[in-house]
Amino acid sequence: MKKNKRLYLLPVFLYILLAACSIDRKPESILPDDDFWNTQTDLVNATNRLYQQLAPNWNDTRSDESVAISINTVSNGTREVPATSTDWSDRYKEIFTANNILLKGQKANVADEIKNRYFGEARFFRAYAYLNLLQKYGDVPLLLKTLDYNSPELFMPRTPRAEVVKQIYEDLDFAASWLPTMAALPAAEYGRVTRSAAWALKARAALYEGTRLKFHGQNGWQEHLQAAVQAASNVMGQGHSLYPDYRNLFLSTADGPANKENIFVKVYGESVANPILTHSNPRALANGANAITRNQIRMYLYTDGLPAFNTDNAPSSVKSPFFVPEQNETSYNTILQNRDPRLTATVFLMGENSYGRPWIPSVSIGGRTSYGVKKGYINADDLSQRSVADRLLIRYAEVLLIYAEATYELTGAVSDVDLNKTINLLRDRVGMPVKLTNAFVTANNLNMREEIRRERTVELALEGFRYDDLIRWKTAETVLPKELLGGKFVAAEWVGTNPNTLNLNANSILIVEPSASRSFRAERDYLYPVPLNEIALSKNNVVQNPNWK
Repeated sequence: MKKNKRLYLLPVFLYILLAACSIDRKPESILPDDDFWNTQTDLVNATNRLYQQLAPNWNDTRSDESVAISINTVSNGTREVPATSTDWSDRYKEIFTANNILLKGQKANVADEIKNRYFGEARFFRAYAYLNLLQKYGDVPLLLKTLDYNSPELFMPRTPRAEVVKQIYEDLDFAASWLPTMAALPAAEYGRVTRSAAWALKARAALYEGTRLKFHGQNGWQEHLQAAVQAASNVMGQGHSLYPDYRNLFLSTADGPANKENIFVKVYGESVANPILTHSNPRALANGANAITRNQIRMYLYTDGLPAFNTDNAPSSVKSPFFVPEQNETSYNTILQNRDPRLTATVFLMGENSYGRPWIPSVSIGGRTSYGVKKGYINADDLSQRSVADRLLIRYAEVLLIYAEATYELTGAVSDVDLNKTINLLRDRVGMPVKLTNAFVTANNLNMREEIRRERTVELALEGFRYDDLIRWKTAETVLPKELLGGKFVAAEWVGTNPNTLNLNANSILIVEPSASRSFRAERDYLYPVPLNEIALSKNNVVQNPNWK
């Protein structure tokens, strides 16, 4: 049971109602604050709003790992400059809430350690919002206070990203100083951010910025990678552990404080029978909202620890003897066999009980790729079209992967000791027979960077990381223009499907999106376009990103 989850549905006070535009213009003088901001309960209720605003970010289909029912214009390069975008405006609403707490919470008649605990929550969420903005837009206005109608900051220009990153680090360092540890957080408060969450988010931000600078040919990347290693190491000393069952990790059975892998989650209701807050992600998966591609499936290792393709979807120079060339696949299931166990924990095999029925390949039910996503799906929840499984936003496995990657990128090497306490823990969890070691990489003519990236790509598959990884590695221009592929068509297995309705290549592989319809302009698409209304509202002080018109 998740009785603590009522904290997210406590009344929302009028002081946090937001105006329509991104940087709030409601005069503070009309907000009913006289009887608020006095007690610890007031601070709890105020910070509850941050958790209510937290976006679950289900089913990110911007990369090559999966597709939705409709074509993603970010993925295929056809997006245009929008007039408005919640990618921008919602983040500033969250920043407003955090800034409002930091300002008005000063009057609370509580001890500094209590006040700073909730200020730590506000600064964590402010950093979380700014990191999301930074990843999409680069330079963004850095707003650290609430505004009135006449505030000059309403028209402020974009702040250089280095200053935004510095503020993200400062916010998270403050949060880590005052938030409770995982061990000290009462079970009834599960879901509230902890010291581990602050350090883990700093590790994520520092890895992103360090590798982005490194692979985009800019200076100063070393200090960020050092920060990533240190922050990840801090989390690794907090007593976290991996949940023993990878498949069940993403189901409601793994929710709650007993699961030491979950570091930061979007919390949902008690149960389907007593739904406080629910979502419909299992039903969305059954309807094809996040169908995994062959491009993603290709990246999983075989059980001998050897690959067939690299993380840029190019054929690897070394191929496992288990690899079956696609023209020789005799069944839909062939590509799913003799693979890293995480693959069949993520994708339904043909004939396996799936969305209330045995899985039969099709493009009419379950998505455009003909593959059905198992990860995060549970039959019992789907029958009522609602789920109470928490959305995992930061988990310990990501921290281990950050440590391994940042260590390697900082020094050009990673020891077997570090691999054993990071990547090989992930492999052990799923029963992968082969460990990643320096000797194995050398003996098989592999590339350690590639194998670290592969591990991240498969462990975090369909969790919303792939697009941002391609951006920071500067491989998006290579990966995203490639065709997206689906299942192998075998007439006897695709019951009820007319092959004339499918776009198949010479190997009878489903072409989900041809390369001719996909594009990535390196001089433009590494950043999102700034919404036109945000430029206009700033009196043109906010300028557009390069080459967007």
